[in-house]
Amino acid sequence: MADVPAFILVVDDKAPIRTLLTRWLERKGYSAASVESGPEALEYIESHIVDLVLLDWQMPGMDGIEVLRAIRKTHSSSQLPVMMVTGKSENADVVMALDLGADDYIIKPIEFPVALARIRTQLLRKGAEDRLRESEERYALTAQGANVGLWDWKLASNDIYYSSRWKQIVGCDEEEIGCRPEEWFDRVHPTDLPELRRDLDSHLAGETTHFLSEHRIRHKAGGFRWVLASGQAVRSSTGVATRIAGSQSDITERKVVDPLTGLPNRLMLVDRLERLIVHHAFRGRAEFAVLLLDLDEFKLVNDSLGHQIGDELIHGVAQRLATSLRSTDTLNRMPGELTATAPDFDPTLARIGGDEFVILLDNVRNATDATRVAERLLLALAHPFQLAGRDVFIAASIGIAVSAAGYTKTEEVLRDADTAMNRAKALGKGRCEVFDSAMGDWVVERLRLDSELRLALTRNEFLPYFQPIVHLPTGELAGFEALLRWHHPERGIVPPFGFLPLLEENGLILPVGERFFDDVCRQHRRWIDLHPSAASLSININFTTAQFLEAGLPARLLESVTNAGLSPRHIVVEITESTAIQDFSKTGDVLRRLREAGFKVVLDDFGTGYSSLACLHQLPISGLKLDRAFIGAIDQHAELIRAVLVLSKSLELTVTAEGIETREQFERLQALGCDFGQGYLFARPLDAEKAADFIAVERTFSPSLLNARRTDLPVWMDKSSQYAGAYVG
Repeated sequence: MADVPAFILVVDDKAPIRTLLTRWLERKGYSAASVESGPEALEYIESHIVDLVLLDWQMPGMDGIEVLRAIRKTHSSSQLPVMMVTGKSENADVVMALDLGADDYIIKPIEFPVALARIRTQLLRKGAEDRLRESEERYALTAQGANVGLWDWKLASNDIYYSSRWKQIVGCDEEEIGCRPEEWFDRVHPTDLPELRRDLDSHLAGETTHFLSEHRIRHKAGGFRWVLASGQAVRSSTGVATRIAGSQSDITERKVVDPLTGLPNRLMLVDRLERLIVHHAFRGRAEFAVLLLDLDEFKLVNDSLGHQIGDELIHGVAQRLATSLRSTDTLNRMPGELTATAPDFDPTLARIGGDEFVILLDNVRNATDATRVAERLLLALAHPFQLAGRDVFIAASIGIAVSAAGYTKTEEVLRDADTAMNRAKALGKGRCEVFDSAMGDWVVERLRLDSELRLALTRNEFLPYFQPIVHLPTGELAGFEALLRWHHPERGIVPPFGFLPLLEENGLILPVGERFFDDVCRQHRRWIDLHPSAASLSININFTTAQFLEAGLPARLLESVTNAGLSPRHIVVEITESTAIQDFSKTGDVLRRLREAGFKVVLDDFGTGYSSLACLHQLPISGLKLDRAFIGAIDQHAELIRAVLVLSKSLELTVTAEGIETREQFERLQALGCDFGQGYLFARPLDAEKAADFIAVERTFSPSLLNARRTDLPVWMDKSSQYAGAYVG
């Protein structure tokens, strides 16, 4: 930063925002002042030297647009940059402000790392343009002391003067560069050269007020640096450009470093990956691997805890990844040079998107080496993050692409790593997958499935199925669990594992889940109308984390139940342990509001998540559902089940056992005092019509009537008849 810090004027009618921004700017090394209205801003600008204006859009009286128009009457963009600070997000409003002369904009709530980068960009541009307005006498001194490269092109003779700093930016000594334009243009990256020439020609033709270009320029050591070149032409009395002078600054760090984490960004990653592919192809080097890591359920963190906590989580993940990677795996933040002079590359950890990180590993022997690194990273992320005084859990899915596939383009490597990452998510998340050729077919199938699911929603192809829940002490039917099924026009009934993960990933789970809940409520009402005894039954409905944390859930469920003519006591909400502990504060609030509305909530798959028996008293729930894994090995887990039952009774929680398939399991759970049970022993999931038949006659499950040769079939005793009859579900 210069000896005299840049002076920034904050214009906002709200005192807290003015105070926040000025203090933040001063902490970042700038001088700052603030005013509360448009007229005060214009008066201040006329009597003080201001380098940049942060201008609020909406103010009483003279709004931001009127102030912007007034500023541009006396100060050009190069003389005084103006950045709009607004809560507006409509493109038309932003375009209007830019058309009127705004240089950039910041959206409220302000993301301070992004805002700082944009402010720096505008001040850098202004500084370059201010230097171009200096006199010839000052120009000579500036050429000796400035930290930017200066150039002066005499168009008639086609000679260009390059300052010492200009030559240093490209890694050359004074005598290594001549005075011809080719010294510049021959070093420009071939991809960037056409746009550079267009920008320069447009300015020389008088189509733009000044010349400005960001492009890559080749360094003597190899590779490319990012530079910002700016200039302005001197014209004859007839408007013909006779000379153009300007500056060139090295902006590599700003272009290739992620401002939030300090890690290399996509630009730097692609640069390193491009060169690594070339080295691998021509030097026969060892394999390299790309690990693409995407956080699971990160959107839920942003939605439930806010974007500031989300940013803190991203920063924490970056630090944990960096410290978890061995020194032979990772890159120290920002290297001194973008390019590598030695044949061996430093492996790279980069952030390339909102919650996406890439680890570029060089000199791996095979995919097993890369998988070991990925598994170590997943293990490191399994520990909770301490954010805003709470534990936040996050998992990740990692896709791996290895150079043995013979890659020639960076986009191919990143594409395959992304495909493998999506495969990892589809297989349950929190895991890693290595790309293979078969995944190409999987991607095509996945796209087809996504399209079919969207059509299925419009065609009402999602149906509820119902599995009986039995009161174990009496054997009586207590209710059902509603299960989502897809009635595919060609494949028939599709179970949820064939489509539910994709519904969660593409966001369709919210509209599908809402319609499913309404359908279940209406179906229950029809059962009650046909069979009054059904009024004593309850229906359990599962909710994913995204559904449960959706804004306004309790009110929406209550409205749906009321519209169907039911009471909240007819519905039991099921959530998993991982959903319950996502954020105790937010989850607890939703649970309390559901309970106040009259709904019961049970914790599904208990024993498979992060929670413990000790945390149950913190959750306003009505019961637990023991995971089927405990029931399948009931002899092994009998004491654990007994402990859960004892504690649950002390907390006045009911316990439901899932996955009961044998008479022995049924009788053992009865003896242990378990409240409810469900499983194939009683019935497989039934469609609405068969479930209605189940309700039509009150039945009690009787294991004593099981045929000795058919002990896998459920037998129900018809209480309304004088004889017992078998019913196979």
